[in-house]
Amino acid sequence: MNMDAAISPSADASQNPYLSVTIPIYNEEDNIPLLYQRTRDALDGLKHTWELILVNDGSKDRSTERLDEVAASDDRVRVIHLSRNFGQTAALMAGLDHARGEIVIPMDGDLQNDPADIGKLLSRLDEGYDVVSGWRKDRKDAAIKRNLPSRIANDLISHVSGVHLHDYGCSLKAYRRNVLDGVKLYGEMHRFVPIYAAWNGARVTEIEVTHHPRIHGESKYGLERVIKVVLDLLVVKFLFKYSGKPIYVFGGFGMASIATAALTLLWALALKIFEGVSFILTPLPTLAVMLFAIGILSILMGLLAEMLNRTYHESQAKPVYRIGRIVQAGRIREGN
Repeated sequence: MNMDAAISPSADASQNPYLSVTIPIYNEEDNIPLLYQRTRDALDGLKHTWELILVNDGSKDRSTERLDEVAASDDRVRVIHLSRNFGQTAALMAGLDHARGEIVIPMDGDLQNDPADIGKLLSRLDEGYDVVSGWRKDRKDAAIKRNLPSRIANDLISHVSGVHLHDYGCSLKAYRRNVLDGVKLYGEMHRFVPIYAAWNGARVTEIEVTHHPRIHGESKYGLERVIKVVLDLLVVKFLFKYSGKPIYVFGGFGMASIATAALTLLWALALKIFEGVSFILTPLPTLAVMLFAIGILSILMGLLAEMLNRTYHESQAKPVYRIGRIVQAGRIREGN
């Protein structure tokens, strides 16, 4: 492995770096040496202090040894070994939790993202944006298995969220540190961070980035991921629109169910009065009872959700709002 030995940090280790680049790694032993070299060269050319956080997501090949060699050669590199394979989102969350930089840049570890594009992302941040998302316009993946489902998913996410990006699946993004404060990711939700940011008032944009064909290893993702993304999108939409008032969802469904039960019962009565159809000859009365019970249970679940929501906010002193900035006597102070 061609790697410089004992590279000194670009700044005092006691100071937080300006850039934090975090990369999840899973079975990428052949890519790690070149990934480190290209990332190091790109970051050294930016004239900013930086750190590289490599998260080993329970790799089963020799990635562990390769990562430890990289960390031993450069004290700007930190390696986090997870106890088992938790998935890309959890590995990314581990990297974000340990990042110390003012700017945080996640990217993939398969060499398909180009570290040389990091400078382009930073330039857009300098224009006043809070999030810059990469767009793999000329994507080097299988057209049917990967690209087509990705286009469909991106269109769906943009339509549902109202945040229009061409490529939510591109891991190469740049975030200001304050955008990520308080963000917790589950499932496949790492791709939705720009949505969280935009809904909280952040300025989000995208820029075309280079996408290389995979050199070593195999892709870890298949078509089944689309289903997970759709389900996570429903969760994101619910949390944004109704987490503060869950009774609107549960209660609304309950009221609709009770109204349907009433109409069903009226239909059964009409059949009884005008056509002489006995209640025992039609399933409508049973259906009306079931719909009424479902409606009552939904309303009760909504009330329970309201109690849990208040307990969550009040027990942790969490506000139900987010301040952008405060201005007093001509001075501006950034909010929470």
